[in-house]
Amino acid sequence: MAIDPTRFCINRKIAPNLSIGHFFQLVHSLGLNKVELRNDMRGGKVTDNLSAAEARSLAERYGLEIVTLNALYPFNQPDDALMRRAEGLLKDALAIGAKALVMCPLNDGTPVTANDTIAALKKLAPLFEQYGIAGLVEPLGFPISSLRSAVQAQALIRDASVPFRLVLDTFHHHLYENAESEFEQGIDVNGIGLVHLSGVEDTRPTAQLTDEERIMLSDGDVLNSVAQVKRLERMGYRGIYAFEPFSSVMDGWSAAEIERAIRQSIALLQN
Repeated sequence: MAIDPTRFCINRKIAPNLSIGHFFQLVHSLGLNKVELRNDMRGGKVTDNLSAAEARSLAERYGLEIVTLNALYPFNQPDDALMRRAEGLLKDALAIGAKALVMCPLNDGTPVTANDTIAALKKLAPLFEQYGIAGLVEPLGFPISSLRSAVQAQALIRDASVPFRLVLDTFHHHLYENAESEFEQGIDVNGIGLVHLSGVEDTRPTAQLTDEERIMLSDGDVLNSVAQVKRLERMGYRGIYAFEPFSSVMDGWSAAEIERAIRQSIALLQN
């Protein structure tokens, strides 16, 4: 399986201790040209101590495309506070040159009906259109999540008649117990806007897995992320794959260790 390197993207979550400048430099040194930025980094700011214009200029200097800003939460509870957050993040995305904003559902055990989620999508869509930013809906597979299914997320997007697309995450796919039975017959690969990749080697019961167990890809990955990618390729997906590990073990990683982990993960996918 050969995937064009320009389809690989690096989520900033892999480099919690690198400044945004060092992060951009590292991605560029790998011969890659896509990044995801976040609004939940330790410093609390999307661009650290840089202005949006400075960060955008730096990305351009290194030839990098800012694919997404991650993330609006909880998108399916669009009260006044959420709409203010949405507009703030859309302004940030526009200022840094990000193409899309990721949206995650409520994840605290409170159910949200399909009709309420459709209404939320319809309420948010004009705001995204106003700022010219694409919307990417990422279902979360945790048992307490209000939207766990990728197939259902796509159906809700269709029912809402909005131009949003899906983020498919190999970790969250694994957590949702009905994902495999639904997937091949129910998923529309043309409606996938981004795929998030991580790996897990922890063998505890699936329902007990958390973001803390998410590392990079390996031969011992219980998520079978490489197999998930091979299936997506076979089904015709030709979009972006973004590496998005979460574990705190990366807090101590040097730039060299991050680079090595990314190279190893890409090599597994290219075999």
